Amino acid sequence: MGYRIAVLGATGAVGREMINVLEEYRIPVDELKLLASARSAGQTVTFCGSEVAVEETAEDSFGGMDFVLGAVQNPMSVRFAPAIKKSGAVYIDNSSAFRHDSEVPLVVPEINGEDAFAHKGIIANPNCSTIITMVAIGALAKLSPIRTMVASTYQAVSGAGQGGLEELSRQLDDLHEGRTPEAKTFPAQIAMNVLPYIGSYQDNGYTSEEMKLQNEGRKILHLPDLRVSCTCVRVPVMRSHSISVTLRTERKISVEEAKAAIAAFPGAALMPAEADRDWPTPLDTSGQDTVYVGRIREDLTDENGLCLWCCGDQVRKGAASNAVQILKLLVGR
Repeated sequence: MGYRIAVLGATGAVGREMINVLEEYRIPVDELKLLASARSAGQTVTFCGSEVAVEETAEDSFGGMDFVLGAVQNPMSVRFAPAIKKSGAVYIDNSSAFRHDSEVPLVVPEINGEDAFAHKGIIANPNCSTIITMVAIGALAKLSPIRTMVASTYQAVSGAGQGGLEELSRQLDDLHEGRTPEAKTFPAQIAMNVLPYIGSYQDNGYTSEEMKLQNEGRKILHLPDLRVSCTCVRVPVMRSHSISVTLRTERKISVEEAKAAIAAFPGAALMPAEADRDWPTPLDTSGQDTVYVGRIREDLTDENGLCLWCCGDQVRKGAASNAVQILKLLVGR
């Protein structure tokens, strides 16, 4: 049995990756409908050896679809969600528009996959850094509830879309040629620099991006009292996010117990034994879906604390692949 699947935002970086992952995961697709803005209509995208034309999105674009994978910004997601629900399709949305809706499951399949089956037409995909962090610590949360986390993210420029990739490349060229780099996508020069500001400031001094790890982590882990302090940093890396995490659990988890649990947890892995180091980098994790974890050690400020470092591809596991894995979960049932 095959399924009729639409990709909303099919020509963006995440939308294109969704199409690749659908093919890579061998999801049985009878019909693939690619939807985007009028500007992109008429382009073609290759899927399973065939060229599929991109169509302009309209209210009636979703009729007959079983699933819609969303890779658009909040306004577009909010605009078309009612039409998707009315069509009877299940909407798996990568935007943040519905993540905090109490009737919308927020799902990382390895952690709370069962939540997906309680959907009422919409399932939300978490933030990219949230997904990567949750997979890294998911095994530990099963050993003992997590009380607090302190995290710093090191986020690749592709997290800001194609404009982020182009800006870093352009600025590197400018520096090489002796020109003064111009910042357009980011609030300051990103080449040869790091920017501790992603999102917009909130009343508490944190940014909107930094609050996602606490607010989304509570929902995914079913820990409503989880407290998280996060600092999000943009770094001059093309792809894959890295996160430094210090977490405190209700009971002490030893380093050895933590390593064994993470190594056995679906979607996570310790650095391979043949590697000459115990820490992953963005280059190690780009282009695939496993979150690599390393530098696991005791927290010297709390006897029930552990520190770790993790990296994951934010375009794939942090966005496109997680959405397709949710779809795969639903069709598997």
